[in-house]
Amino acid sequence: MVSGDAPGATGDRPSREERAAAGRDARALVPRRVHGEWEAGRDRTDPVRLLEEQGARRVPELVPLRYGRMLDSPFAFFRGAAYLMAADLAGAPRTGLRVQLCGDAHLLNFGVFAAPDRRLVFSLNDFDETLPGPFEWDVKRLVASFAVAGRDRGFDEAERRTINLAVVASYRKAMHRLAAMGRLDVWYARLDLDDLDALLSEQLEPGDLKRFHKNVAKARTKDSVRAFTKLVEVVDGRPRLISDPPVIVRLEELLSAAHHPHVVGELHAILRSYRRTLSGDRRHLLEGFQYADAARKVVGVGSVGTRAWIVLMIGNDDDDPLFLQAKEAEASVLEPFLGRSAHPTHGQRVVEGQRLMQSASDIMLGWVRLTGVDGIERDFYVRQLWDGKGSAVVSAMKPATMTAYGRLCGWTLARAHARSGDPVAIAGYLGSGDRFDRALAAFAEIYADQNERDYAALQRAVAAGRVTALDG
Repeated sequence: MVSGDAPGATGDRPSREERAAAGRDARALVPRRVHGEWEAGRDRTDPVRLLEEQGARRVPELVPLRYGRMLDSPFAFFRGAAYLMAADLAGAPRTGLRVQLCGDAHLLNFGVFAAPDRRLVFSLNDFDETLPGPFEWDVKRLVASFAVAGRDRGFDEAERRTINLAVVASYRKAMHRLAAMGRLDVWYARLDLDDLDALLSEQLEPGDLKRFHKNVAKARTKDSVRAFTKLVEVVDGRPRLISDPPVIVRLEELLSAAHHPHVVGELHAILRSYRRTLSGDRRHLLEGFQYADAARKVVGVGSVGTRAWIVLMIGNDDDDPLFLQAKEAEASVLEPFLGRSAHPTHGQRVVEGQRLMQSASDIMLGWVRLTGVDGIERDFYVRQLWDGKGSAVVSAMKPATMTAYGRLCGWTLARAHARSGDPVAIAGYLGSGDRFDRALAAFAEIYADQNERDYAALQRAVAAGRVTALDG
């Protein structure tokens, strides 16, 4: 367990009562009401400076694209501002109840994807920033994301408060249920499509439920075969990725003719190294595919500028493709405030964190460290590009829909935390009343105000020519 297993009064594992009491005792040090209190200090670092600090380690020509995407709206800015929020949370009191944190638990980092048994499940799906830390950091980022998204949708204060409270109450109630379960039951707990359908059928209007079913149907089609039809063209009888700069740029276009053969050879070596991080059966599966092509792909909002590659692999024939995504893993934005990762590479940090938090993980999930043509070592994690993945369409959500979705995210985050932390102690801290819920609902609105100020600061920086933004 991330939180550790301290001996009880008898020298054995603490009883449930002792663990719950430890959680309640933590309230004396950090009362639940203080989570609703936050204000920017006079010495708060300039938010644009923090973004520039992140950008200094990224592909220079892609950084303006990141700023452009963040300027789309305050909600888009929030998605790219995990480092800013981590810096703000670092100054707040901490409960000491540790879990494996997602590190960027905003509402669009949840979604459906195909489990190894091919059933669609709902879970967290982004772990670039994962690191052990106080459980409340993830909950605060999650509920703040709903406050920001609610403003983006034009919801009034009362509607947003209802949503914010629902998110936190769902987390709290789920943690109490998980605290009463056996460890294996917690480990296997998951929300699959049938569970989602049953839950949402009770809470959504017919039109919203129809939209949900449409999104699920779309997610089912997102596999390597579908990706092949959208991302690949056949030239001289050979499949190759379609270039679409700056979002997708083929390897041949990024490198000189002299460098290309060398880099392709390196890619083969990288794939061999990556295979060693898979289990034997999955390694055998991957060995049935051959390398066909690779390209750099711009992904997400906060990740723009990090190096991300898509690799086309071919199995029996062109009707049997596999798309892998190799995404650069930098140091977590939490590390300056919570300490370095215990893992030797950041690719492994991401993968191990994902396996610990997710109900079911991609069968091709692995990691690799490689040296680029510039001679710099970088860490990557590898997964399938499309594997039944689907995300919520926030722009179409009504207040009732966002409330229902918030409950799903709250439950899912609690389950992820319960796998690595102590659900009994956390439940003891949260209590059975709504004090924690009300505190975080208030925090969410306070932080949404700060997010708008930071968004305006980036707008001013672009207008003044301090940073360059490109429409993305």
